[in-house]
Amino acid sequence: MPTDANSKTMNNGQEPSSNSGWFSRFLAAVEWLGNLLPHPITLFASLALFIVVLSGILGYFEVSVLDPRPEGAKGREADGIIEVISLMNAEGLQRIVMELVTNFTGFAPLGTVLVALLGVSVAEHSGLLSTVMRAMVMNASRTAVTVVVVFAGVVSNTASELGYVVLIPLAAMIFHSLGRHPLAGLAAAFAGVSAGYSANLLLGTVDPLLSGITQDAARMIDPDYVVGPEVNWFFMIGSTFLVAVMGAIVTEKIVEPRLGVYDPSEASIDLGAQKIDAPTPQEIKAMKWAGFSFVFVCVLLALTIVPENGILRNPETGEVAGSPFLKGIVAFIFVTFAIPGFVYGRVAGTMKNDKDIIDAMAKSMSSMGLYITLVFFAAQFVAFFKWTNLGTVLAVKGAAFLQATGLDGPEVFVLFIMMCGVVNLSLGSASAQWAVTAPIFVPMLMLIGFAPETIQAAYRIGDSVTNVISPMMSYFGLILAIAARYKKDIGMGTLIATMLPYTMVFIVGWTIFFYVWVFVIGMPVGPGAATYYQP
Repeated sequence: MPTDANSKTMNNGQEPSSNSGWFSRFLAAVEWLGNLLPHPITLFASLALFIVVLSGILGYFEVSVLDPRPEGAKGREADGIIEVISLMNAEGLQRIVMELVTNFTGFAPLGTVLVALLGVSVAEHSGLLSTVMRAMVMNASRTAVTVVVVFAGVVSNTASELGYVVLIPLAAMIFHSLGRHPLAGLAAAFAGVSAGYSANLLLGTVDPLLSGITQDAARMIDPDYVVGPEVNWFFMIGSTFLVAVMGAIVTEKIVEPRLGVYDPSEASIDLGAQKIDAPTPQEIKAMKWAGFSFVFVCVLLALTIVPENGILRNPETGEVAGSPFLKGIVAFIFVTFAIPGFVYGRVAGTMKNDKDIIDAMAKSMSSMGLYITLVFFAAQFVAFFKWTNLGTVLAVKGAAFLQATGLDGPEVFVLFIMMCGVVNLSLGSASAQWAVTAPIFVPMLMLIGFAPETIQAAYRIGDSVTNVISPMMSYFGLILAIAARYKKDIGMGTLIATMLPYTMVFIVGWTIFFYVWVFVIGMPVGPGAATYYQP
């Protein structure tokens, strides 16, 4: 399939204008620059080595800053001073060798993501998640299909890659079956799944992943700070409906009119053979029983946290904040997916016994080899960065710079979100980008008064909105291949140009929503989450 960024626009094959040509050249430059980056695993290994060398150089020159915290920092050589600690000496080498394994096994995102994925895998392999998605879009009226497709895309993020693999091609087929442009359906689903990546009604695998990295970064300033997976839940629930509405408006008002009337002769497959199957009566029955089991599990969990004497409330304060329930939320993600998933499988006939559950879990774990390898090197980088005090030193100097320029108020988040969006064009992995940037920006923004929970919520906006226009996004090639079924000569620039309106609207609308939510209304971004931090 051609991937020429300057091939054609969607305007019925017309030649691109000078503006679109300039923009296509800009996107080609972004792609070229992104291709210069090594594999994320190589990148983290290189960064870990770079930290060791840099710490040796800065340690030799005794680089230090005044400690702004009340109680000082670990590793200081003098009261009130934070010094860069060198790892390029005997003591540093000894620590690296002795703690290499514990850096990996103690890395918070590793266990939490794997445990959550075990539960999600049961619901995925039993067919529950696929049936729910088909039911959501097939039962919607034509006027509501667009909203439902984007909404289903956002919700599918709970199940990791399921939205990319199942929902996006399904949405294109649904739009075509309704006499609409199939690429409009693809774009709407892609926007929900990828540009709305961080929004959701339920906690998913990305929540414990990011919160673990945020917690490690926050502890550079406050060694006892805890960031749970649920800290952005309220804001993400509100964002789900915002993204669904914005995505539907962009699709209806910008993308689909620009695509025009679809010409089936442009397809590279026999579209006449396509057929969308609605859930069968057996699948609907199984889905209902899965729903009953989900409600039953939720009721049992509610009994542990809703009553004032609930056994999973905070034993010291009796509150929900800081409770074993919130600290153990990953276990409940596992349970609330695994049990309904198996119930669905039993009724639908896709799962019969414990062996099927084990096979589903094993298949998901077998696909996590690359992630586990990446985590090993990311964990070393994060640990080295923390040991050397480089993050704290950069944070103190960066905070001083922001205060000196007057950018120490809520407006700093506008620049922060935009910066995250730009970085995401080249470093598409949410965990990879946050593992690199969190140790710098979380402490920096904490020192000017903002809580890690709020900082993470802002990061998730920037990390999401540019996914759909980044060739570096891991599923971008898959989306291009799906699009080529309906437009055989489609180029990468064409796909990016189709998705760009979503990025532009989302980054503006979502940033305004964040500002109003946090700083105008004053609502917390999650249960027990603080907005401000007092150093």
